[in-house]
Amino acid sequence: MERFNKLIQDTDYQIYLKKNRVCEKKREFCKHDIQHFLDVARLCYIMALEDKAPFSKEIIYTCAFLHDIGKWQQYTLKVPHEEASYQLARPLLEKYHFEEKEQQEILQGILQHREKVQQGLGELMYKSDKLSRKCYNCKAYKECNWPVEKKNSSISY
Repeated sequence: MERFNKLIQDTDYQIYLKKNRVCEKKREFCKHDIQHFLDVARLCYIMALEDKAPFSKEIIYTCAFLHDIGKWQQYTLKVPHEEASYQLARPLLEKYHFEEKEQQEILQGILQHREKVQQGLGELMYKSDKLSRKCYNCKAYKECNWPVEKKNSSISY
C-alpha cells in the first residue's frame, strides 16, 4: 500500500479533491470525496475477497480513490467524470510506478465504474460505487433523481 499512500498525498491529487469539494459545496446529494472513496474501496475489497478476485488491496484502493477525481471536470467542463478521472489518473499511476498491467486494471476500473459490466475490476467498482450510497439515511432522499428501485434502503455489506 506504499504507492497508494504516496499517491493520495500527492499535490495534484489533493488539488483534484479540493476542486471536487468546491464544486460540491452546496450539493445535498452524495458527494465525491474521501469518505465516498473509502466506502467504495472497502466494499470493493470485501467483494473481491468473497469472489476470490485476482486484485490486490493496493490495486482496489488505488482504483477506488481515483475513480471520481475528475468529477469537477463534469461540473465545469461537461466532460464525463469517468473519462476525466481516467485522464487525471494515468500520470499519477506512472509517477508512483504502477506497472503497465496494474495501470490497465485500474484505468479500466475507472472507465467502467458507471457501466454494468460482467467481469473484472470494473464489475466490482460498479457494484461498490452503487452500494456505497447511504440512501437509507439521506436527508435529500425525496429530491434524489435515482429511481426508488436503485436506492439502497438497507445495508448489505
